[in-house]
Amino acid sequence: MGYERVVEVGIGRASDVAAVLAERGVDVVAIDVYDVPVPDGVRFVRDDVVARADAPTLGPYEGVDAIYALNFPVELHKPAARVARRAGAEFCFTTLGYDEPSIPVRRVSIPGDTLYIADDGPGARR
Repeated sequence: MGYERVVEVGIGRASDVAAVLAERGVDVVAIDVYDVPVPDGVRFVRDDVVARADAPTLGPYEGVDAIYALNFPVELHKPAARVARRAGAEFCFTTLGYDEPSIPVRRVSIPGDTLYIADDGPGARR
């Protein structure tokens, strides 16, 4: 997918993907509503994607190629997709495993999971 700058929303304590991306030269910003430690090469910003969806500025999402989230709760799909659309970024995510996305998506099978990519709506990259 060739992303140079990405934001992981809701990184929590599961920072493996962010670490791998940073090791591969991707500029990674990790977002969470709580202060959490992040791996070397990953920048942390405390932010709330729900509040950011209607904020006048994009803050840490400005100029990114993609916004992604892992094990993302359904109630956060729409606000994160809105932020991605405003930023002109692609929005990719996995769910908690038992819920369906609340936005239009394309499905991509990945080992052990399904990756959802916002399609034809907020968070779809144009």
